[in-house]
Amino acid sequence: MTDALLSSTGTAMPMPDVDPVPDVVVADVTAPDASSRRRAWRRLPLPSKLALAVIVGVVLVAILAPVLAPTDPLKGRTIDRLKGIGTAGHLLGTDGQGRDILSRLLWATRPSLLTGLIPVVVASIVGLLLGLVAGLGGRRTNTVVMRVLDVFYAFPAILLAIAIATILGSGSSNSIIALSVVLVPPIARLAESETTRLRSLDFMESAEASGARRISIAWRHVMPNVAPPIVIYGTALIGLAIVYAAGLSFLGLGVRPPTAEWGLMVSDLRQYIFTDAALALVPALAIVIVSVAFNVLGDGLRDVLDVRSERRS
Repeated sequence: MTDALLSSTGTAMPMPDVDPVPDVVVADVTAPDASSRRRAWRRLPLPSKLALAVIVGVVLVAILAPVLAPTDPLKGRTIDRLKGIGTAGHLLGTDGQGRDILSRLLWATRPSLLTGLIPVVVASIVGLLLGLVAGLGGRRTNTVVMRVLDVFYAFPAILLAIAIATILGSGSSNSIIALSVVLVPPIARLAESETTRLRSLDFMESAEASGARRISIAWRHVMPNVAPPIVIYGTALIGLAIVYAAGLSFLGLGVRPPTAEWGLMVSDLRQYIFTDAALALVPALAIVIVSVAFNVLGDGLRDVLDVRSERRS
């Protein structure tokens, strides 16, 4: 599934694997009551509910890692190196340094989730602000902002992240910065397209005709309508960011060893792929499961926030 956002010049820009964002137009936003929350939960598809359960479980594992991990993830014994799955005392085996893989897998949920979540949050805030400025600032402002963003589209996202991480150096902080920069352009383009669409609607024309300040219009009318698509898109981007962060760690540009992180674990265990493939597959499966869960949840949120389908039902 490959979709695209259209730039102001009409050029199709590649997008991550996420369905088109629904039209969500609400002039006045009020806090949802209990009945609306129950209705939204009923409308959430079963796969998305299962995905949400997986995500909640992973978050709990990250919080309770010190309690759940059977051993210290950084300490190992040479005599215990490369134990297979199911070995007594090592349920998922051990790595080349004799460290317990289960313990490292549990502790790795923390940096893996953080390097996926923080860049999306930062990029969503920055991208939303840039999109509002470009959509409400006039033709000249729109041209300047969107042409600068077009520069980033000249490079594939993962290659741009690798280039930025290489310049900044390895480390989780630099990895977060690199991913944040990469994710800003698509979010800003989405925010700009939604803002431009809203400007043609009646309630926006009425607000402008009443003499309301542009900042007030952006905060009271545009922001509540642009935020839901950003939330939907950002939820799916978290899974993509986790994959990108794991890729940077795999290449030695992300989290530094001996910290436990899923991409770094795959890198450490890849040399044993031909002797015991199951050892390397364990952290790889964790990356796949969590990234897919965020994508499925994003699809479900799209259905819940699609007011047109709610009216039809």
